[in-house]
Amino acid sequence: MGDPDPTLSDDALLVLYANGDGRAAQELTSRLAPRCLGVAMRVLGNRAEAEDVTQEAMMRLWRMAPNWQPGQAQLSTWLYRVVMNLCIDLKRRQRGGYVDLDTVPEPEDTARSAAEQIQDGARHDALQAALMQLPERQRQAVVLRHIEELANPEIAGIMDISVEAVESLTARGKRALAAVLANKRQELGYNDG
Repeated sequence: MGDPDPTLSDDALLVLYANGDGRAAQELTSRLAPRCLGVAMRVLGNRAEAEDVTQEAMMRLWRMAPNWQPGQAQLSTWLYRVVMNLCIDLKRRQRGGYVDLDTVPEPEDTARSAAEQIQDGARHDALQAALMQLPERQRQAVVLRHIEELANPEIAGIMDISVEAVESLTARGKRALAAVLANKRQELGYNDG
């Protein structure tokens, strides 16, 4: 059996996996796990925890595969919701513990100069620190909307709230981020000009 067709939908790949095709699982993992990890990283601020959440979310996907009803929901929406719920559960267990952002490694970008890499790292760290200052629901909405670039109706489904609530959380979160980052514009290399 060859590799699954890369144009197959997530639903089709999950059905193939449920019917014993391990390559379909590999394709789904390569499609979905990086996005799940990105969401979890932004919400939790800790790579090891985000990797654990991603692994657990993917395990839940594999366990529910035989019962998946194609067309009833978008698979990625279901998976984002699982990731968010796992992040919320972890945060509840931790009761607001501090995460050391220095432990999160920065990806290397060899095409950029060292100074640009340092500047990008400072911007990433500043954004992550600012995100961690937001109330949890605002942080989730901002991450899903502006970092993962999901549509408001999809976010509403993931967070189990109305579209209007998503818009409100996102707007308040953006204002709060702007306020936190406003006095760091020059430090981060954003010169008014």
